[in-house]
Amino acid sequence: MAAESVSMAGSVSQTGTGEMARSGGPNKLAGRLRPNEVLLKWLFGACAAVSVFTTFGIIYVLIADSVPFFQHAGISVFDFLLGRVWSPLVADENGKHFYGILPLVCGTFLVAAGAAVFSLPMGLLSAIYLSEYASPRARNTMKPILEILAGVPTVVYGFFALLFITPVLQKLEPFGQRIFGSEFTIEPFNAMSAAIAIAIMTLPLVSSLCEDALRMVPSGLREGAYALGATKMEVSMQVVVPAALSGIAASFILAISRAVGETMIVAIAAGNSPILTANVFKGIQTMTGYIVQVSLGDVPHGTLEYQTIFAVGLVLFSITVVMNLISIALVRRFQQKYD
Repeated sequence: MAAESVSMAGSVSQTGTGEMARSGGPNKLAGRLRPNEVLLKWLFGACAAVSVFTTFGIIYVLIADSVPFFQHAGISVFDFLLGRVWSPLVADENGKHFYGILPLVCGTFLVAAGAAVFSLPMGLLSAIYLSEYASPRARNTMKPILEILAGVPTVVYGFFALLFITPVLQKLEPFGQRIFGSEFTIEPFNAMSAAIAIAIMTLPLVSSLCEDALRMVPSGLREGAYALGATKMEVSMQVVVPAALSGIAASFILAISRAVGETMIVAIAAGNSPILTANVFKGIQTMTGYIVQVSLGDVPHGTLEYQTIFAVGLVLFSITVVMNLISIALVRRFQQKYD
């Protein structure tokens, strides 16, 4: 019986080896897809292609509708980007319109910079607390509450800025007049209230992404620092944060890009005054705010004034692409690999 079993095992082994050799070996068998897997492969590829074609479609629409604007307005790209007066909807006393987008660009970055001043440090510090100091119970309680802010509609943040943040700021106006003089005023529509609202909106984004980056740092780095006698603060600030710098930098750029592209908050709280100023307590207009103003329906479709939104959108799209490229470069520059 034992001899028969051995001979049967040998024949089975030889048969399996022969079939495997005829089929090209185990690697070829592993790479062979079933019909349903082939269908899923094409489905996944189609989904990826849709996103790529959508991006190229956006670029085509922006460029195709921006070229007629430059042709009909008779303005060069240089004058469009560096012009200091933006008045495409209202003509001056001589009936002339001005198409210098610089006030909109500066207003956009004024609001985004103000939001970054509040959201980036607070988001990073909250991430350090959740990752390094908070107990599991505290983390599981605080993080969902913090992320609730990310689900609030932006129009709600806009009215919150207009009806709550702005009145609070205006109550501080007497203190500002003591420091800067009687000419200091806080307008009902201003960049600061919009910046604070955007900072509150982007805070969960910064905190969540920074915490994920911090928690990805291997525990061996922390344990090695503790073994050398480092304190909790030294480990957090001098070991963990530098090790997660690539993820932190990417979260910062993503939050700033989100602030640059915000629409409803600035349309409601920042105003629609395209002026070139660095005073955050004055009303300004951002690129997205202007697009909303023109898109309300008061400007006829196909006119030169209507075509300005595509030129503004092209500039906004270019800025976000550049910021994404900077984010990718920072990640590659500071990325650290751990075995």
